[in-house]
Amino acid sequence: MRSLLFSLAILFTLSLSAQETYKFTTITDLETSPVISQGITGTCWSFSSISFFESEIVRLTGKLIDLSEMYQVRNTYPLKAENYIMRQGKAQFGEGGLAHDVINSAANFGLVPEAAFSGLFAGETKHNHAELAAVLEAMLNTYVENPGRKLSKKWRQAIDGVLDVYIGKNVANFTFEGKQYTPQTFMAMTKINPEDYKSITSFTQAPFYSKFILNIPDNWSNGSFYNVPLDEMMATIDHALEKGFTVELDCDVSERSFSSKEGMAVIPKNPENSLKALNQIYPEKEITQEYRQDEFENYETTDDHLMHITGLLHDQNGTKYYKVKNSWGSDESRVANGGYVYFSEAYMRLKAISITVHKDALPKTITKKLNL
Repeated sequence: MRSLLFSLAILFTLSLSAQETYKFTTITDLETSPVISQGITGTCWSFSSISFFESEIVRLTGKLIDLSEMYQVRNTYPLKAENYIMRQGKAQFGEGGLAHDVINSAANFGLVPEAAFSGLFAGETKHNHAELAAVLEAMLNTYVENPGRKLSKKWRQAIDGVLDVYIGKNVANFTFEGKQYTPQTFMAMTKINPEDYKSITSFTQAPFYSKFILNIPDNWSNGSFYNVPLDEMMATIDHALEKGFTVELDCDVSERSFSSKEGMAVIPKNPENSLKALNQIYPEKEITQEYRQDEFENYETTDDHLMHITGLLHDQNGTKYYKVKNSWGSDESRVANGGYVYFSEAYMRLKAISITVHKDALPKTITKKLNL
């Protein structure tokens, strides 16, 4: 009887422990720009990647510079339109994209500060691309249908004209801190070198330590990713943060156990606890390489959103969480943690589609395996 009572007491204690409210201790908190909102747009890929670049500029130069997100969007849309039309509509077109789209845009068109190109016009305070996206899609589908029987070259000018009206004309020269720059000379000043950034993923449809095109809808530009085992992708995130590098993240945020309002993202072992686990500690599922692959291939894990990993935390039980910067604003009535979401290690293992880091943030063992 005494043994039974003792066992019941342990189970009761564990039950109480499993329902404790989260208490976090910050382990690493790297400098980044303030949380802002992407507004009513599907351009998280630019907002997160530009935030990532802003942290990189702090690391490289000590300067915190507010970069333009919409400059990259403005210069990426014509490339997406070209891809869509040349593939006769058999390609992805929409507002989405990936981190390498910003890296490629920077390589081709440079960087500019927000003050030089905001993408907003007089009287506008937030981005709203709903009409722009609908107009562009309607135009492109008209060109693909080719009602004139011969596609005119004027479509490029037409697309540029729409982008000029909705986002703004491209900027060639501007003044920043009393000096004249072009987008290319400005990028040189920031010390950002697009070739230094590598995208890493972990899926078994391609050999590990190889480079392959990840077939997800927003990879319209057919960008390649280095493939590593899941444990090594996670080790890369940890190593980067430990060494002072932030990490760009492509992930799935469609789970009920992800909430920007609660500022939490977890994978409870029992799915019935998905909502309760946003506020209280419940046991989490063990995420293996095989389970991750299954969830990806059955569409339970999808390419939804890009964010920016800037720090590490532990809860009162020593469980690791990642501090992830979102681009849905910082209004306390809508989001928690000032606009950050705390990803549990389990959530990151399962729902991180890919990461992008500076090449120097890679552990040396992984750099060697990838022949970088």
